[in-house]
Amino acid sequence: MSFALNAQLAAKRPPLPTATAIDPVTASIIRGALETVCYEATTHLGRAASSPIINQSNERNAAIVDAHGRLAMGSIGTPHLTFVSQLTVRYGLMQQQDYDWGPGDVFVGNDPDYGGGHLPDYNVYAPVYDAAGELVLVQALQAHQGDTGGKDPGGFTLDATDIFTEGLAIPCLKLVHRGEKRRDAIYLLERNNRFPSFAGDLAAMIGAVEKATVSIRAILDKWGADMVRAAVNHAIDQSERQMRATVSGWRDGHYGATVHIDHDTMGTRDIRVQVGCTVAGDQLTVDLSGTDDRQDLVGVWNTFANSRGYIMTQIAASIDPDIVKNEGLFNAVEIILPEGCIAHPAPNRPAALGSFHPACEITEAVCVALSQVAPDRSAPQVYKIGMPNAVIGFDAAGQMWMDQGVDCRSMDVSAVQGIDGWGSCPVSLGNLLLSQAEDGEARFPVINISRELVTDSGGAGQWRGMPGSRNVKQILEPAMAMAWMVSHDHPISGLAGGADGTPYLNHFQVGTPDEYRVELTARAQLPAGAVIAYQHGGGAGFGPALRRDPQAVCEDVLDELVSIAAARDLYGVVLTGSLENYSLAVDHAATAALRGERIAA
Repeated sequence: MSFALNAQLAAKRPPLPTATAIDPVTASIIRGALETVCYEATTHLGRAASSPIINQSNERNAAIVDAHGRLAMGSIGTPHLTFVSQLTVRYGLMQQQDYDWGPGDVFVGNDPDYGGGHLPDYNVYAPVYDAAGELVLVQALQAHQGDTGGKDPGGFTLDATDIFTEGLAIPCLKLVHRGEKRRDAIYLLERNNRFPSFAGDLAAMIGAVEKATVSIRAILDKWGADMVRAAVNHAIDQSERQMRATVSGWRDGHYGATVHIDHDTMGTRDIRVQVGCTVAGDQLTVDLSGTDDRQDLVGVWNTFANSRGYIMTQIAASIDPDIVKNEGLFNAVEIILPEGCIAHPAPNRPAALGSFHPACEITEAVCVALSQVAPDRSAPQVYKIGMPNAVIGFDAAGQMWMDQGVDCRSMDVSAVQGIDGWGSCPVSLGNLLLSQAEDGEARFPVINISRELVTDSGGAGQWRGMPGSRNVKQILEPAMAMAWMVSHDHPISGLAGGADGTPYLNHFQVGTPDEYRVELTARAQLPAGAVIAYQHGGGAGFGPALRRDPQAVCEDVLDELVSIAAARDLYGVVLTGSLENYSLAVDHAATAALRGERIAA
């Protein structure tokens, strides 16, 4: 439980021992088989889990780690979970003798100081052995849990002073021994969780991992363990070569970026995340030196594993999507996380909210830096939401319920070179299938009054950011609502001269004399019928707005994404006709003159 342990967990691992030669076709077939196993594991979990955050939102991910702790394969799900899973497993691998590893075992870990992301992200994993009893692979399955047993429901404590305030920390715990469930360990976890749905979620995770290990053993039986080891080595080596070839095509130099968080949960302002990306030949170095290291900050500590994973998530979005996402990417990139900064805190720091901020600012800063060398793939993988509005109450039987606010929304979807921002959040960080209004209303005493895109809420640019959405919700029974509001003063950064995204806003008691804006944090008791409205910030623009095609601006006005006033003020486009009868047209002469004046100024 130290900085030294983090360095040990992140250290480069050697290839698996094998004397077997393998051709690229066979290696690809085996890799595809392992990828299918991961996909089936996440699908099984999604269909078998009890809680909406798993079976609705897709906040889960399967990964296969090899016997040396290298990421061999990850699947569809939440990308940043792919890049953090192996460190939790690595800690377990370091404890094999103490934990008596063997065939049929299943483990769980979530401890941020032992390779984990934050406490809600449970990592359930199981080793797979060959016929000779040698460990070959480990199947891991990670998913966000609705509660962690800490001070506040959901594990997001606004005033947490240490990790223990947030819930139960698990470095490594055996759940199944040689195929037999350990009821004592499983009941311990169930007892430390507020929601009855957790028992079903945990059972689904165990079942999915056990199913996956059967499939992996079948692959070992078919191809032979040595051939599978050779295939894993081949895939990792190939990804490293392809990653280095990509970097070698970038312009050598140092590319920096600094972004800020509005404040921590106690109001300390302008929390800094600073990133320097250095390209030297085929070597990329990402250095977070200069990132805020004030030790009195609250709620803005991102774990070492999470920071490392979020950096790689953004890098992976900046390269050819055909490059397989495995340990080869980490082998090709040097990541420097200074000890004691908010991206690499000392042990026992609270870390739940850090997976929002500074995690998102880390990816944002990496994106801004790399946009200088890879502009055509610079899409920020962020959700600058602060903390969703969590609504908590009790039913007639005294059972707690919690609407975690993971609703459909558009936010932070920035433009890239050649493409306007589009779709829902996040762009790909999370790959979340955000829950449906009908599902939330069936589970909780809430009504979703409206979810609508807001005109002029997308950042202006040669390519325009996606507008943000305003989500209005009514609470039908007395309940408590919690929120941490950021990204008002520091919305998402524009790229290559594009405008920043638009600010976030959050109001409680909407439409009453008691209406107020949540500016920092809120833990409010709301009466039945109370309305809350969350304005999600829009994505940022890419490139100068005065270079946008005037006809594209006209189309945006017709679609009510941009106002007539903003068309003129931000884009320098003069329109004639009427929006009401759809007769708008570009006055090209007046537009050219206005833009000329703006450029000259």
